[in-house]
Amino acid sequence: MSTDRPHSVSVAGVIVDDHGRALLIKRRDNGKWEPPGGVLEREETIPEALQREVLEETGIKIALPATLTGVYKNMTGLIVSLVFRCQAADGTPTTGDETRALRWATREEVTELADEAYAIRVTDALDAASPPAIRAHDGVKLI
Repeated sequence: MSTDRPHSVSVAGVIVDDHGRALLIKRRDNGKWEPPGGVLEREETIPEALQREVLEETGIKIALPATLTGVYKNMTGLIVSLVFRCQAADGTPTTGDETRALRWATREEVTELADEAYAIRVTDALDAASPPAIRAHDGVKLI
């Protein structure tokens, strides 16, 4: 039996507006720009976790189903992230306990604001990659 710690699974939602911009959050804990998301709770399905995390961090309820656009593995943090392109169903973007700021960002702004490992998630979602992208990173840079 392996003594390695297990991987965790997270979800992130890239909400795209009518102008093709993505909603980014600036996290309170590390000040980084990312798509909203977080770790699945034990009792949640993937769509439930996606809706919960996006709502908690943005104040927006997303429409389901959402489109899977990428699977990303943080080789350092041992986190597998499932990223979805989403549409807003209800609500107004607002900050919360985990969110310092929100911003609608163009593709170019995303690559300037976010670390490469997170920017690629958003640009893959903007491209609506099909089949979904499968990538690895070290928490900041793609590997």
